[in-house]
Amino acid sequence: MVQVKIWGSLAAFADDQSQVEIEAKNLRELLDGLAAAYPAMRPQLDRGVSVSIDGRIYNDSWFTPIREDSEVVLLARLKGG
Repeated sequence: MVQVKIWGSLAAFADDQSQVEIEAKNLRELLDGLAAAYPAMRPQLDRGVSVSIDGRIYNDSWFTPIREDSEVVLLARLKGG
């Protein structure tokens, strides 16, 4: 299981939890697991989110591995400008 910190307003879609556990070995499994466990979060996930894994931000790198001891933070999609 991976501990996932839910940042900011995204926590409202996870039953107001700021941290959840999801079974995942990569980014795609993490997002699929979040959508299955918290259906209200699916529209946000479909729009796009950013995920920080051990301090590095990922957006669409689906097969990025996640270890059980990784620090994982789910964030609203970060956009440059």
